[in-house]
This record gives sequence, structure tokens and C-alpha cells, in this order.
Amino acid sequence: MEDITNNISNIADISNVSKAINQNDFLESHANVLKIIEQAENIILGKKDVIQMTIISLLCQGHVLIEDVPGVGKTTLASALSKIIGLKYKRAQFTPDVMPSDITGFSIYNKTTNELEYKEGLALCNILLADEINRTSPKTQSSLLEVMEEGTITVDGKTHHVPTPFMVIATQNPIGFVGTHPLPEAQLDRFIMRISIGYPDTANEIKIISDRKIENPIDKIKTVINSADIIKAQNIVKNIHIDETLYKYIVELVAKTRNHHHQYITLGASPRASLSLMRLSQAKAFLEKRDYIIPEDILSMYVPAIAHRIILKQEAKLKKVNTEDILNDIKKLIAPQILSENVNKAQRRKPTPADKN
Repeated sequence: MEDITNNISNIADISNVSKAINQNDFLESHANVLKIIEQAENIILGKKDVIQMTIISLLCQGHVLIEDVPGVGKTTLASALSKIIGLKYKRAQFTPDVMPSDITGFSIYNKTTNELEYKEGLALCNILLADEINRTSPKTQSSLLEVMEEGTITVDGKTHHVPTPFMVIATQNPIGFVGTHPLPEAQLDRFIMRISIGYPDTANEIKIISDRKIENPIDKIKTVINSADIIKAQNIVKNIHIDETLYKYIVELVAKTRNHHHQYITLGASPRASLSLMRLSQAKAFLEKRDYIIPEDILSMYVPAIAHRIILKQEAKLKKVNTEDILNDIKKLIAPQILSENVNKAQRRKPTPADKN
């Protein structure tokens, strides 16, 4: 598989990289992102890959669903990220009694002005932690749909814009199902990726408890950049170059999940998934200090971006086949087709005088 993707990289024409990116701005923004990662690594020990995935999602203006057991640092990650960047952070503890108005805000009558006044909800912030999102009612879950997609909140016919950058980091426990409401497909599709943190290794767990013997290291976090720096980096990511062949590669990978004859898939990924995969690949390339994407960027983001959007048949569950297994098989199927197509095009190309020489 590695040889195949390397060959695709060589065949794809990546010499015409983006001309819209100022190199000084690129290097400055890249350095700022590395500062965020460095600071976050002091808090979330041994989980650089998780930190990078979260930063990548932020650079894509996306939202993250963290699915993991309690106590591994999901809340700490969201809180640390907001402090490092100096963003407004709010936490919503999703319980059965939380109402949609708690999230979106509400209007209240003001006797003095004889008008309705808007009172902000929890979503009016830069980073919203939707803690245990599957423990609240579907009605409250749906209150996030508009703000996650449009970046706006509509109450009583009036639209309110959330500050930028804006990101929802939602958490849920995959083990406890009592009293929970599984997120519907429309809600899951709003998250640009799903990740898990996992338990730390022995050395890092020892350091975690020793560092917290007297005080919490999160209280010592320094703000290293600001919201304007993040917005600047987001704009650079949008201009990361994508070769025409890689647009098709992204679509082919996603469309393969919609094959109606697939043995295990009931519902495949939507075109929104293709857009998410493209954005994530751009951010991944930026993190690797490139202003163009290569197939490896797409492949590394494929499972985190697509796995939570697929619904499996009962047969797959009985045979203990998970979405990650299916998507890894698809990666092996699609790459040779893309490679073959590019090779055929190269073979059909008419020889030029330079070729004869």
C-alpha cells in the first residue's frame, strides 16, 4: 500500500502549488500551531496524535466528537485548548433536564424598554464543550444543528452569529448506554471527525498523578496566540493546493461507502463527508509544512473523517466487523484504480521532442 501511494504522489502533478499563500504568513501560522501543540502536550501527556487531530479540526472550522471512557482527559483537552489560544470557553453538561434554550439562549420581556431582550445561551462562545452529549434529549441535541453548520443561532426569528473561531467538542461514553439517546445521523454528520484518547501508558500516568499532587498544571497554561492567529491559519488552510486527480481520489473513497451492494453497509457517507475529508487533508498538509496535499494526507484522515458517518448492517455486528475494518479495505481497493488510471493517461500521452532526445 505504501508503494502504491508513493507512486500516486509521483504521478500527480504537484508542482503547481498554491500561489495564493504568502510564504511568510504560512511559516508564521505554522509556527503558531506548533506552539499550541507544544503547550497542550504539557497537559495531555503522551497523546500528541490526539492533540494534532483536534488542532486539525479547528483549522478546518470543524467540530470533534470524542468517544471514550470517563477520566482519560476529554474535558481537560477542550479546556486546555481554549486557554492556550485565549478563546472564550463554555461547558454544557448534557443531562436529561437540559433545555434547548440553555444552549441557544432565549428572549425575555424587558419592562423598561417594553421589548424582548435576548439572553445568550452557552453556544455563544469560541469553544463549546458538549459533555456527554448523548445523555440529553434529542430535542436538546438538535439545538446544536444550526450553530454547528451555519455558525448562527436563531431565536424568535432573530439570527445571532457566534464568535469566530467557533468549535464544538462533544464527548460521549461508548460503554454506558443506560439513560442515553444515540446521536442521529444528521447530528453525527455535523462532526468533521470522531476520535478517542485512550489510556496513557504507565510512565505518562505516573507523571500525570505526580504533576497533580499539589496543583493542576492546567492552571499554569500560558496563552501563546490569539483568535486572530487561528483565523489567519484557517484562511491559509483553505488555500492549500489540491491536484485535480486528488479531488477524484477523495470522491472515489467516499462514494465507495455508498455502494448499494456492499455486504455490510446500510448507509454510506454523504457528500458532506467528501468535503470534510478534503478540508482535513488540507489541514494535515499544513501541519506537515506543505502547501499542497498528497495521497498520504487523504489516507491518514480517511477513517477519522468517515467512520462515524456509516451505518452497518446487523450482519456486520454479528460477525464483529467494524467500520474501521471496512474503510481500511476500501483504501486498498481504491488506490490501485487511481494509480492505474494515471498510468494509462501517461502511456496514452503523445511523445514530445523532449522525450525523443
